[in-house]
Amino acid sequence: MRHMDKWRGVAAATGAADRPAAEAGIRRAYRTAGLTEPERIIWADSPLAGLAVVRSLTDQGGSVREEVRTKPWAEERRRIHDELGPAGWAERWGATGARLWDTTRALAERIRSGITDAAGPETADLAETRQLLLDAVLGQHDAAWLAAFDGRGDRLAGLAEVAEHAGWWWPYENVTVVCERPVELHRDEAGRLDRGDGPALAYPDGFALYAWRGMPVPAGFLAELTSLDPARIRAEENAELRRVMLEHYGYDRYLTESGAQPMGKDETGILWRIALDGDEDVVMVEVVNSTPEPDGTSRTYWLRVPPGTRTAKEGVAWTFGLDAEQYEPMRQT
Repeated sequence: MRHMDKWRGVAAATGAADRPAAEAGIRRAYRTAGLTEPERIIWADSPLAGLAVVRSLTDQGGSVREEVRTKPWAEERRRIHDELGPAGWAERWGATGARLWDTTRALAERIRSGITDAAGPETADLAETRQLLLDAVLGQHDAAWLAAFDGRGDRLAGLAEVAEHAGWWWPYENVTVVCERPVELHRDEAGRLDRGDGPALAYPDGFALYAWRGMPVPAGFLAELTSLDPARIRAEENAELRRVMLEHYGYDRYLTESGAQPMGKDETGILWRIALDGDEDVVMVEVVNSTPEPDGTSRTYWLRVPPGTRTAKEGVAWTFGLDAEQYEPMRQT
């Protein structure tokens, strides 16, 4: 639909907020909800900084998120659902919001997790942090729902205007706290946070998240990836981080340099197994493309297969969704 490119761009937008436009949207959202506009609008450079501002406030009054965001959304969804019917609403959601839902929801959850990690382990503070984060309106990360509602009325126009020009925000009776957007966002083809040489998500004040193919990693961990060797990989106690190390280092390289022995060989290839403490074995099939490259060489490929694989043929068959007995290729390619 014509709105999708816009909202996909909003969800991934980086760079300085348009503060006047965002503030106009905030005031419009309050008026639409039948509320008096906030006396003050305070800017913060990240959701983490925004949370700190919220905690420091003494004159903000109660949260008006219910009036500004929750009720208008629920009423607008009900109106469109009644207008289009169940099938029509499902079709509209599938063509709009559903295309952004998984990535924006996952990103918002990662930001929340990063903030709670930074808040410290104290139970009282953690409970307060989680509650305050639930009071936030997600701005650009509400793009999935806003895409579904776009063009269907103006009750959410203020919320949409803030989302197009700023990040998360906290609406209170007297004060609104609103955050800048990220300055960097790096994702893989699946939409997951992913970067091997720096933060995958970063805000102007330095609040950042580090990730490798969607998995959270410590900031210093990425710097170590350039100097890995098999011994360091084996010494890593965290199974998830060790898996990242193996992916970055290369399973084939690890097998070669660690002196691994093959588990078996047949007409399809060679079966290799990497035993890892505290984690499932990594099992790979080494296969050679029978069709020569233009220069006459044959390329070697490594296929990751389930840990219970017993033969190379069984592993190759699994990649085609077949049992070993069913896999009888007339010609390997």
